[in-house]
Amino acid sequence: MEFNEKTIQAKQKMALHRREISGREVDEDYQDERLPPGQHIVNNWPVLDLGHKPHVSLEEWTLAVNGLVEHPITWTWEDYQAQPQQPFVSNFHCVTSWSQLEMEWVGVSFQHLLSLVQPKPEAKYVLFESYDDYTTNLPLSVCDDEDVFLVHTWNHRPLSKDHGGPVRMIIPKRYAWKGAKWIRTITFGEKDQKGFWEVRGYSNTALPWENDRYG
Repeated sequence: MEFNEKTIQAKQKMALHRREISGREVDEDYQDERLPPGQHIVNNWPVLDLGHKPHVSLEEWTLAVNGLVEHPITWTWEDYQAQPQQPFVSNFHCVTSWSQLEMEWVGVSFQHLLSLVQPKPEAKYVLFESYDDYTTNLPLSVCDDEDVFLVHTWNHRPLSKDHGGPVRMIIPKRYAWKGAKWIRTITFGEKDQKGFWEVRGYSNTALPWENDRYG
């Protein structure tokens, strides 16, 4: 898959710029204690991608979960919908400095997925791969949290293609690039494997409350 290099370069510069200035910048919205440093509130949901939005029909969509797990699985849309569906609310923080608060979702909890596949003791990291060939990575300990979900609904509507539908990851305690859109494969491994933005200088840990954006 070819990515839009101009888009990539612009997002790299923006993330680095926000890291450098947010320590001394005071946003009016920062009075809201739910906002990490350097963030401002938006009421819409900006669309950010790498210049390609894959169309994945519900009939074609599958999710493969493999690697260091006792029970690898491949879900179809019907399999995914047959899992326990849970509504929840979370905040969403983009590395480019905007945040949207109290977004409403419906999806399958990652902890439920863990209970099914049962990661082996040597599994320490998770690599997420998308239908546009995007990748991102996190420690398993971060993903094993009650607010990490594979979601299909946002604000009572099916997740649109622009925002990663049919299914995307939501990981509220990290900047949003860690929540892969158009999720296709989840791989458990023993070693950390940096993803698309991580190898291009973005933080490997991506902690919003630490202004942990770039490098």
